[in-house]
Amino acid sequence: MKKIISFLLMSLLFTFSCQDYLEEDIVSGVTYPYYETEKGIEDLVKSAYSGLRYRFNGEQSFTLHNYGVDEFTQAADGQNKYFDDYGAQLNPSSAAYIHDMWTEYYRMINTCNLGIEKLPGIVGLNIFVDEASKNLRIAELKFLRGFYYFQLVQQFGDIPITLEGSTEVRLEFPKSPIADVYRLIINDLRAAEAILPETQTEYGRATKGAAQHYLAKVYLTRGSAVQDQRGQQPTDMDSAAYWADLVINAGIYELEDNFADLWDFENQENSEVIFAAQFNNNEFLLNNSGNRTHLYYLMVYDNKPGMMRDLVNGRPWRRLMPTNYTLDLFDRKNDSRFYKSFKMTYYSNRADNIPTWTAENAPSPDLVGLPKFALGDTAVYLSLHTNVPAEEIAGKPYLWITRDNFSKQEFPALKKFIDPRRSSVNSEFGSRDGVYARLAETYLIAAEAYGRKGDYAKALTYINTLRSRAAYQEGEAKPLEFSTVEGGLYGDESSTEAVLLVTEAVFENDDPREQYPPSATTKEQRFIHFMLNERTRELLGEFTRWYDLVRTETFYERVQLFNPAAVNIQPFHKLRPIPQQHIDRVWRDGKPITDDNEKKALQNPGY
Repeated sequence: MKKIISFLLMSLLFTFSCQDYLEEDIVSGVTYPYYETEKGIEDLVKSAYSGLRYRFNGEQSFTLHNYGVDEFTQAADGQNKYFDDYGAQLNPSSAAYIHDMWTEYYRMINTCNLGIEKLPGIVGLNIFVDEASKNLRIAELKFLRGFYYFQLVQQFGDIPITLEGSTEVRLEFPKSPIADVYRLIINDLRAAEAILPETQTEYGRATKGAAQHYLAKVYLTRGSAVQDQRGQQPTDMDSAAYWADLVINAGIYELEDNFADLWDFENQENSEVIFAAQFNNNEFLLNNSGNRTHLYYLMVYDNKPGMMRDLVNGRPWRRLMPTNYTLDLFDRKNDSRFYKSFKMTYYSNRADNIPTWTAENAPSPDLVGLPKFALGDTAVYLSLHTNVPAEEIAGKPYLWITRDNFSKQEFPALKKFIDPRRSSVNSEFGSRDGVYARLAETYLIAAEAYGRKGDYAKALTYINTLRSRAAYQEGEAKPLEFSTVEGGLYGDESSTEAVLLVTEAVFENDDPREQYPPSATTKEQRFIHFMLNERTRELLGEFTRWYDLVRTETFYERVQLFNPAAVNIQPFHKLRPIPQQHIDRVWRDGKPITDDNEKKALQNPGY
């Protein structure tokens, strides 16, 4: 009992500084009867949200979602590269993040179960004054329970189902078929959707739109299976389209006009966000559970001439770099998402190490001994140029890194998660919210569902809505690369929308930019890969990719094709190993399992 209660107490130790955020009080000295009270059960419900931060508050974020995929490959640093190259350490005993994820999500599921059980019996005076107020919190807990089971089933396949809260160690923990897990998830989400309101007074709580978005995503995931058995039904794509359409047409959410505005730190609570994990700027609490995703996609810039580490450019832990597949996938001339996603230029922020012109490299003798640039000028510039003569590169005042010279230390850095509001340049702990669901993904879900149904015209309306937003708009200033790298005219501020919109021809034919794999020989197959490509262009780095590849049964082929590090990948890696710590403590029929063959039967194939 004390072990489970301590888990619950730990999950309560979060406070939000803004009143419109979902707030959780710091609670100390709590005993189990506290959760029989009105205030206690409200704190319990809030604590069930704390598991949402798990995806963003450590290296498990990219390790479990963006290592071992086609979009990114390992950069210079990090201790968990075996998730990217699928090495021998990716096993039931050594992969710590596998055990941590399993433990965290089942802890949250148990919290949800306890709340669902206890809420009906609570006598309320302030919060739970009627059945409707209790049912609202139960709906939130069912949404969260379904959400946590959805994360687990995608990673592990067949998993244990528990719908009862436990205050002591659970020993009997049999696995349930994956079809049963999906059925539970759908039931929970539908029950939640029927009760949840369109908006909540406390920002961060689950809403009707969040439940609808995840229903669409769950139906799409289940129905995407062809070889795998997920309990898929012939109506899954109809259901995915239906729920996605409800979100799109609700009038509650709107696409941001400018893709770049999505990553503006001051614009986090924007009209496109449907559901997000909440972080804040409370230093004490950030040291326990800050958002660290700002660390992982950045190149080393702070040892370059004229540069030092600062908040604007971030702390570069260089864990991931984009693959050639990613760099070549965008229509970089016309699709603004590329240069709005990647950082290519660093401006000098340090005066005492700006280099000077020498007699050997100065364009003219009168420059010898003078600084090559000033504070605020370009100090480092990366570009997609290739085969540039060395003397031309050396003749630039700034450090010019061309594509030929990208390395695991120096590469285009994904800038979506940079956090300029950290307490110091070396702080690991950020306060940016972790976005789980935004309306652009709902559009992509709807597009894929309609396309899988054969209604390509409808699918294209959703795709092209996003592409209209992705295009440079009339009057919008384009980045310098538009003319210097991508072949555009300097000063051109015309719209690129007409060029960026697509027709069925893009998946009727073998379009070179789409990099379709050899297996994609039909329109139907190319459409699936086109949707994966479009998800990259829109959702790059947003911690969904491993799920997308497994969901579409393209995981093995695409990772082999596009990730040069994944030299050990095997088809069975589409599921994670069940943690050995779990298998070793499971009982059956009232006694521990000691037979090795019985234990092996609890493990996923290949491990």
